Amino acid sequence: MKGRGKFWAIVPAAGVGRRMGADKPKQYLALRGKTVIEHTLQRLISAEIFEGIVVAVSKDDTLWPGIPMSNHPLLTVAPGGTERAGSVLSGLNALGTLAEPHDWVLVHDAARCCITVGDIHRLIEALKNDPEGGILALPAHDTLKQVKAGQITETVDRNLIWRALTPQMFRHAGLENALRMAAEKGHTVTDEASAMEFIGVKPRIVKGRSDNIKITQHEDLALANFYLEQQCIE
Repeated sequence: MKGRGKFWAIVPAAGVGRRMGADKPKQYLALRGKTVIEHTLQRLISAEIFEGIVVAVSKDDTLWPGIPMSNHPLLTVAPGGTERAGSVLSGLNALGTLAEPHDWVLVHDAARCCITVGDIHRLIEALKNDPEGGILALPAHDTLKQVKAGQITETVDRNLIWRALTPQMFRHAGLENALRMAAEKGHTVTDEASAMEFIGVKPRIVKGRSDNIKITQHEDLALANFYLEQQCIE
């Protein structure tokens, strides 16, 4: 069994948020007096577990330098890619010689600003002795339909379906290898777990909180505001 290793975080933040239709990327939208990404990064920092946090931003990003916490000593900036996988690979490269191959890397969406410190610690506690890693996820509760050309073709067994959340936690060397292999083979990956699956790994599932939402639509801002308010009360 590999040693526990240190913990690092990578936050892909190079997306332009086309689905939001806003005048700026969604990670820079205002929420409770801060930007979305500031809430996200503050949650990660508050976990008090990370040796460092790499934020992957677009080379054309002019907003990041104006963020008050952009100079936080725990944060490092890496050039973002055109896709998520490229940003994560860039983040792994930015860790350079700081991280050992067996160290843990937790990748977290910039737009998941409602992640709780409790969920971060729960994920780490569940996986810290695992050889590979896993992700936070939620079991599906709705009836799920498979659709083709606008028509239902099958009802999917929801007991077999989980919704992938972040952070997703894997060993540094393993995740880097998986992402590079997927890129070399031209295999599209939508998250870190799918890259690991591509090389034959079966990531573990750790149940997370339902308020760990990802802001993708305008209405999600109001929901995130509600959840953040409720979490402050807890």
